[in-house]
Amino acid sequence: MPTRRDAFKLVSTAALPALAAAAPSPSKAAIDEYQPGNIKLSHRMPIRNMNDEDLLFLQQLGVRWARIEFGNSADFAMIKATQDRLAKFGMKIYSGVHYAYRELDVQLGRGRRDQLIETYCTFLKDCGKLGIPVANYDWHPANTYTTAEVMTPRGYKARQFKLSDFRSKVEKQAFEREYSTDDIWATYTYFMKAVLPIAEKANVRLALHPDDPPVAKMNGVAKVLVHYDGYKRAEEIAGNSKHWGLTFCVGTWSEGGTQMGKDVFEMIADFGGRGKLVDIHFRNVSSPMPEFIESFPDDGYMDMYQVMKALRKVKFNGTVVPDHVPQLAGDTGIRRAGTAYCIAYMRALLRRANEEVG
Repeated sequence: MPTRRDAFKLVSTAALPALAAAAPSPSKAAIDEYQPGNIKLSHRMPIRNMNDEDLLFLQQLGVRWARIEFGNSADFAMIKATQDRLAKFGMKIYSGVHYAYRELDVQLGRGRRDQLIETYCTFLKDCGKLGIPVANYDWHPANTYTTAEVMTPRGYKARQFKLSDFRSKVEKQAFEREYSTDDIWATYTYFMKAVLPIAEKANVRLALHPDDPPVAKMNGVAKVLVHYDGYKRAEEIAGNSKHWGLTFCVGTWSEGGTQMGKDVFEMIADFGGRGKLVDIHFRNVSSPMPEFIESFPDDGYMDMYQVMKALRKVKFNGTVVPDHVPQLAGDTGIRRAGTAYCIAYMRALLRRANEEVG
């Protein structure tokens, strides 16, 4: 008579083939996040307000790329010092922002325009010398970004824009006269004709942000990048230069909804398919206009995984950054908890998109 132990051995041996068949196969090796052809997770950094502990925190999150907000002044020595400082934390500058372009004399075509444009051109030359490949900019003078900060249903604090509140409580005539779309296109064209040849020679790509929020006129000044046609006209002004492209803000485009001419995915397929996407602001919103709350990427109406997948389908390999990070309990300064949440969520979406798309 076989013992109980012998019987157990017989049953166990007989079950081995079935168990082997049911065992999960080893998963594919994850695509290296830091391969040159992959999307680069980055973060916007107001560098003058950041201490070394802030940079260490971002290094701990695995951030290796930075968009640096240089503000209104940054000479070659300051940019180089920033580059060297970031290198100690394993980070490189992918893009820089110098606010000379944002001055009203430039965007409204007044007074010191040429002097300020020369300052901006010097910045582009310095970026080129230091190997910084991108300069971000926007073109919406007299803009109002938000009408309130509110607590969301999930309990974090975020920016809200309500068109009715803007019109009734906030909007005012900003300048001595109104500025039409023709006026703003004229100042934009003047700027672009001056700076694009410098950017091309320096091998720096100019990345244009859409108008946020996409409202056709604010405070007496027209806005021209509130629709697909605006981006197409800006592209034509740039003469289809490979040194001109988009800072494509998913949040802004989602705010516009059906009024934008093409939706987020059509924009990615169009401009991304032609290599014109440079930098992505990875933000969600609660709903389209006329009222929205800026949200964490998993808490709005846009499916941000599908956005990440669409970017990989067009082989986008520029930077993707958290944008207007909402405020979690206890968060101050660079909002570390909210930033960590965004970066981790984006990394998970990127890994899954790479597994699915290849």
